[in-house]
Amino acid sequence: MIRNFIASDMDSVLNIWLESSAEAHDFVDRAFWESKLDDMRNIYIPASETYVYESGSEVKGFFSLHGDTLAAIFVAPGCQGEGIGQALMAKAKSLRERITLDVYKENQKTVDFYKRCGFRVVSEKTDPHTGHAELVMEFHSC
Repeated sequence: MIRNFIASDMDSVLNIWLESSAEAHDFVDRAFWESKLDDMRNIYIPASETYVYESGSEVKGFFSLHGDTLAAIFVAPGCQGEGIGQALMAKAKSLRERITLDVYKENQKTVDFYKRCGFRVVSEKTDPHTGHAELVMEFHSC
């Protein structure tokens, strides 16, 4: 079930974000992701429209929209490949006619996921925090 984020989801969401970020971005030091936990807790999640994927009473994934930007979409590492990411993306796309996102170019698995979801690359830039190349991708509903 996908539902609105509530405050009691915060620890689960942050754990999913940290573990998934560290796994998907092994080219960035884990300490970088750990250093961003407080910002996620106090700035980014509260400023975003966030939804969680819950099964039973366990949060297994989430996404956050900040305006028309998909600021985050993550699935717990042990739950990937079960269709949760596809379900979360379908919900996000149902909420916006246009979505943009940034993704590390080196994260090919995720770039491919976004392409399968109908996103296309519109530009490339460098992340000022890590120095790694990012693709700017965009989705428009028909």
